[in-house]
Amino acid sequence: MSIAPFVSCKQGHYQPPPLINFRDGLTIDHFIPRRRKDKVVIVIGATGTGKSRLSIDLANHFPAEVVNSDKMQVYKGLDIVTNKVTEEETCGIPHHLLSIIDPNEVFTATDFCHHASMAVESITRKGHLPIIAGGSNSYIKALVNDDMEFKHRYECCFLWIDVNLKILHRFVSERVDKMVKDGLVEEVREFFNPEGDYTGGIRRAIGVPEMDQYFRNENKDARDRILRCVIEKIKANTCKLACCQRQNILRLEGQLGWKINRLDATEAFEKKGSESHQAWHRLVSEPSARFVHHFLCEELLNIPSPSSSSTSFLPTTTSIIGTTKSPAVATATH
Repeated sequence: MSIAPFVSCKQGHYQPPPLINFRDGLTIDHFIPRRRKDKVVIVIGATGTGKSRLSIDLANHFPAEVVNSDKMQVYKGLDIVTNKVTEEETCGIPHHLLSIIDPNEVFTATDFCHHASMAVESITRKGHLPIIAGGSNSYIKALVNDDMEFKHRYECCFLWIDVNLKILHRFVSERVDKMVKDGLVEEVREFFNPEGDYTGGIRRAIGVPEMDQYFRNENKDARDRILRCVIEKIKANTCKLACCQRQNILRLEGQLGWKINRLDATEAFEKKGSESHQAWHRLVSEPSARFVHHFLCEELLNIPSPSSSSTSFLPTTTSIIGTTKSPAVATATH
């Protein structure tokens, strides 16, 4: 840029000259920083892939709090059936939108946007990072894509935990068996509805409608066989849900152009014990922390160059591992 020469004014004919002349089509707008958006991390994935686990891992690494986006976990009750994170598992990390809604109330995507926006705002006011985690992709879409105020105020980093479906189906089947041992039957008994209405509230959760047949026939000789059939139906419906959730993520990525960081956790689910924990740390936890670190640190004001011959005003952005920003790291922002 060049400073314009001083021009003396004549009485009655003064026309103020431009103080700055910009070359190559640049305007003053390029030098006025836009209001910085607050940043939000969103953890998505099919049921059973470890979304809560990753959100807590990240919250132990960054000053963060977790916002639940699972449409069944917002309801009070059925902690086993809905697989809510326990108080011990939270590691003291604050969690929002868990067990806040009466089991019989209707809770819509619009309701979620309202509650989630308030939770995110309260977290950012404290200078903490909001981490939204859950499997209800319709809620995430409503918040990130359809809520104009949220879209205007926040910038999002998407982390997708993906697991080979065959391996995941085996895992969720084993998880259902564990739920039964932990008291699923007795927990669901409290929500048994003789009217047979499982279309609203928490009674829509997988595991509740399926148990209806058992509770109506548990005094008969065939109750053990019925219970086995019911458990298999719960497993099948959970696997079906996982497939649908994965398809929805791919659809949202394609239709809405979301830049999603995919983390393949299959190896962590194939292994057992310490080997599983090591694989999770290497394939999921550590890469996610790098993505988030880069996402939070990417604050440079990029001034576009109108021509390829123009000199760049800024140094090349580098990733936190010290190399030129790779395409994988570049996808950490939206």
